[in-house]
Amino acid sequence: MSAPGGGTPSEAEREAGDEFEEMEGSGSDEESMGEEEEEGGQDGEARVFIPGVEALQPGEHLEMDQSAYRLYHECQTGAPCLSFDVLRDDLGENREQPPLSMLLCAGTQAETAQANRLLVMRMHNLYGTQPERKDEEEEESSEEEEEEEEEEGESRKPQLELAMVPHYGGINRVRVTQIGELPLAAVWSEKGQVEIFDLRPQLKAVHSSAAMATFIQQQQQKAAPIFSFGGHMTEGFAIDWSPRVPGRLVSGDCKKNIHVWEPREGGTWHIDQRPFTGHTHSVEDLQWSPTEDTVFASCSVDASIRVWDVRAAPAKACMLTAGQAHGSDVNVLSWNRREPFLLSGGDDGLLRVWDLRQFRSGLPVASFKQHCAPITSVQWHPSDPSVFAAAGADDVVSQWDLSVEACGPGAEGAGAAATLPPQVLFLHQGQTEVKELHWHPQNTGVLVSTALSGFNIFRTISV
Repeated sequence: MSAPGGGTPSEAEREAGDEFEEMEGSGSDEESMGEEEEEGGQDGEARVFIPGVEALQPGEHLEMDQSAYRLYHECQTGAPCLSFDVLRDDLGENREQPPLSMLLCAGTQAETAQANRLLVMRMHNLYGTQPERKDEEEEESSEEEEEEEEEEGESRKPQLELAMVPHYGGINRVRVTQIGELPLAAVWSEKGQVEIFDLRPQLKAVHSSAAMATFIQQQQQKAAPIFSFGGHMTEGFAIDWSPRVPGRLVSGDCKKNIHVWEPREGGTWHIDQRPFTGHTHSVEDLQWSPTEDTVFASCSVDASIRVWDVRAAPAKACMLTAGQAHGSDVNVLSWNRREPFLLSGGDDGLLRVWDLRQFRSGLPVASFKQHCAPITSVQWHPSDPSVFAAAGADDVVSQWDLSVEACGPGAEGAGAAATLPPQVLFLHQGQTEVKELHWHPQNTGVLVSTALSGFNIFRTISV
């Protein structure tokens, strides 16, 4: 697929539109995943492998258990995208019946500043995993049935449309919003600026081949943002759009400063030059409250989590603080949409749940240590307030359900599985250096994760 932004696409860009394929039947060492099985053990029989509890033995490798997934696809975009966000569409809510479709916006971290792209992807014709047929059934199948299955396989191939615009500098974080009919992306880049991009040209292109051809011809130069802010004076990673006040934005940088953006008429923003101060080191993540217009939370390398109210002056806006929320850097946050809970993940590998009604105590209401490396992404399920997902630098994506209680003495003798917290629903593997994940808000139970090795799109049997 041709890439916008140049007359002749690079080899990596040319491959991006083609490398979107189902996992079914691959079973390679690096790409296998899920509630997986090991082969080549001492008895030569397959067994369940539990990451974080045991290690692969010499001669063992992982193979995907397809029965553990309802849906699984993967794609690559050339240069890795270390941040992305989900664009809502008009195809309806609570979608479960295939084929599924989704829209994503992502930014690359290429080897050179000039090679980076801001992407809009349309993934569609996404079907679920198919159960493997037994050997006897395969032998009994007729030639006609095999032809029908081959035709069906062709019709079930996933599709990817990719609209790219050049962006100078690696993209640290992408967050999208909709203001009326205007889809926008806020981009934190390594050049120390926060930029706002209008995504309408890309969205139009991924829905029409004619529009795509026009888009490629017109996007010969670097896309110009509709607004940019360089007042941070350094790069950063933390950024979030308000879900309640259209166009309201908050951004934080590596020098501990936070700025709030207020939308103005004409597609501009007013940004108070006085930063919100309180953290003593880099601000790693920010998230607006889903229930209050003026409240947001932040986390930092200084190991603290803070809750702010923008109605106060920036120097006095910090209302609540957990000074030692984790043993070291707090990397990521997620605010529960239905309950007064915050979820945090840190460099200590811990996942912690905070009840805002008890926040002043400085103690979490739950703490889990399943990941054996820093937590890189967390998010509550969009509709189930007890379920969340997390990703770690240990190359594992975990799914959790806080409503599950310990099974008691009956759990004894369950082997390695008994060492897992009972709230763990699923452990997904197969990617290298997972950086970010998001539940899809419209496709029920579907998770999307991005890593150095590419994207995974999957739904497990657990959620």
